[in-house]
Amino acid sequence: MADSSFDIVSKVDRQEADNALQQTAKELVTRFDFKGTDTTVEWKGELNIEITSSTEDRVKAALEVLKEKLIKRGVSLKALKAGDPRVSGKEYKINCEFKAGIAQDQAKKINKLIKDEGPKNVKTQIMGEELRVTSKSRDDLQDVQQLLNNADLDFALQYVNYR
Repeated sequence: MADSSFDIVSKVDRQEADNALQQTAKELVTRFDFKGTDTTVEWKGELNIEITSSTEDRVKAALEVLKEKLIKRGVSLKALKAGDPRVSGKEYKINCEFKAGIAQDQAKKINKLIKDEGPKNVKTQIMGEELRVTSKSRDDLQDVQQLLNNADLDFALQYVNYR
């Protein structure tokens, strides 16, 4: 019987993030506490979002609304890196960035965790910004997924190509 495998990746579902952004923009227009503050939220590039408002409090509140919407859409907040509010002319801005891909040191950390605490007959292989996990037993692969879900990692993980 051939080995079963899956890939560990860290990426953001751009469509879900876009849906969350659209819902946030809609809520900012309709909510009473944002009236007259010219609060906006918009994409700046592929994985960057800019939140703009006339006051520091409202820009922070808009960030909280965006986070709520991301959670509801199933996008992990571990993938979102929000900067501090900064003054730009007469308005305040927060730049947010989605982190995608597993860095080499993060891949090594996952690899070490699987080797130390995971099933013994599981093999891992770092492939660029992904990590492939293989085993003869699908149960072992599920154990690895459970181990990683319970681990307190500071980045979001998804499992793809389960074979």
